[in-house]
Amino acid sequence: MSKLITQARYSGLALTLVLAATAMPTVASEQSLPRLVLQITVDQLRGDLPRRYYERLGEGGFRYLLDEGLVYINAHHAHANTETVVGHATLATGADPARHGMIGNVWFDRQEGTAVYGVEDSRYPLVGDGGVDKTTEIDPTQKTARSDGRSPAAILVSTFSDELNLNLGGRSKIFGVSVKDRGAITLAGHTGKAFWFSKKNGQFVTSQFYYDSYPQWVQDWNAKDLAADYAGTAWHLLNDQSTYLFGDADDRPYETNLAGYGRIFPHAFGERDSRYFTTLLTLSPAGDEITLDFAKTLFENEQLGQDNDTDFLAVSFSSTDYVGHIFGPSSLESEDNILRLDRTLAQLFQFIDEKVGLEHTLIVLSADHGGPEAPGYLRELGFEASYISPQEVERVAAINALQARFQVGEELIRGYFHPYLYLNHELIESNGLDLAEVQAVIAEALTRFDGIAAAIPNIALREGDLPETPIVDAVLRNHHPDRSGDVYVVFDPHRFINDFDGLTVASTHGSPWQYDTYVPIIFAGMDIQPQRVARRVNTTAIAPTLSLLVGAKPPSGAWEPVLVEVFGNN
Repeated sequence: MSKLITQARYSGLALTLVLAATAMPTVASEQSLPRLVLQITVDQLRGDLPRRYYERLGEGGFRYLLDEGLVYINAHHAHANTETVVGHATLATGADPARHGMIGNVWFDRQEGTAVYGVEDSRYPLVGDGGVDKTTEIDPTQKTARSDGRSPAAILVSTFSDELNLNLGGRSKIFGVSVKDRGAITLAGHTGKAFWFSKKNGQFVTSQFYYDSYPQWVQDWNAKDLAADYAGTAWHLLNDQSTYLFGDADDRPYETNLAGYGRIFPHAFGERDSRYFTTLLTLSPAGDEITLDFAKTLFENEQLGQDNDTDFLAVSFSSTDYVGHIFGPSSLESEDNILRLDRTLAQLFQFIDEKVGLEHTLIVLSADHGGPEAPGYLRELGFEASYISPQEVERVAAINALQARFQVGEELIRGYFHPYLYLNHELIESNGLDLAEVQAVIAEALTRFDGIAAAIPNIALREGDLPETPIVDAVLRNHHPDRSGDVYVVFDPHRFINDFDGLTVASTHGSPWQYDTYVPIIFAGMDIQPQRVARRVNTTAIAPTLSLLVGAKPPSGAWEPVLVEVFGNN
């Protein structure tokens, strides 16, 4: 991609931003402002899933959104690394990772000389107990963090919620809630407050970035120990098994059996003091149910949506992601989870309608990423699909290439932190080697490796020396000069790493392929007219669209044109 093409693209985006900003006062003055903006993110909700189960859905949840909302049926993330923090930050900021800086759940910090977790921040410890128990934590990104402190400091641009608050002189109440810390923190932005679920104690926690001590209502909610209500119970099917699309597929060998959770219904949670009890709750619809209960308590006690200053509540539901990893998206468990999430959404919308009124609420639902089918399921249908070991990439292909060309090997590699291979720049320089050449040699070797579709060297990418392709464009959108690694590795479709630090999972996302980028975008509630839009749109359009709707300026890194259909005839 030439520098001229890149500059022309960004100039065009900047012109669009200027035009949108000049139109802003007119749009805002032609409609009343919402009392509440409710941003719902469903972790790993691939774009086809709500419509796949439409006939099995109840009333008031997904059906309300699909029937009464503005539905973009061809929405995608445009960046390459479709991981959780990347997608959440993109939804929050309207920027690509190249600008918001959250290039992966984890990246290698060259100044610190170690891997870092995107939302960790040792300057802001947790309020009270509830840090990560690394002996039971199954999320490898959480194990990477060197401290339990958390903040949004690594997000390099403003979010929609920040701009809303700035526009209202700090009077907007801004909150983010999720089982995952990175799901809550990104959407709450720099000026809001975030709460997330601690698998260590089954409570919702926060850090000293947000509070010095917990509000009384949080203490009261935590004291009731809602998680304990699930002790000794199990996840049962919501409906008769014969009514499910995947009703005949309750036991597949590629599904993960974690800590006796099993591959068939019912899935027992165990007792309150059992080692993986709270973890198993998050691997089921119970995680979303607990999240909803906390969000409703927050809503009532913080009195959201009760005056003319627009408030913001972001709720990120995480269970769909966990269930998808463990069982795959085309499993009986994933189907039942969607049906139960549908009920959870219906309860949320009914609650909001009673407290604020849906006519005074602007709702937007999307996902941080999609998700691939489990290779075992694909092979059953005749597809070629398999797993790849990260050690093969790092320790075989790359090292062999280095040894053959430069007579040095393993010592030049810092490590592979998806999706980047990081090199030891100091050692490369001290050996008199050219960094661009080393990157190119490794990239060439990796592209010959079975299961790798592309390996893109950092320097060639940023200097515009690569041909324009969809993959190169997606990787460029993911590139941050200080945080990205030396070689971006893209696996073939339906080939991916399934090793979660020793835990083998059925499916995992993170690629630029369509099954990982494809997500829903649905607007509903206040002044939104039912419509279905088939043109391809990017998730980076959500934040500037919300900003225009409430009369705020776009987030600082949001260059995408707005979704014009949201404005109806305005």
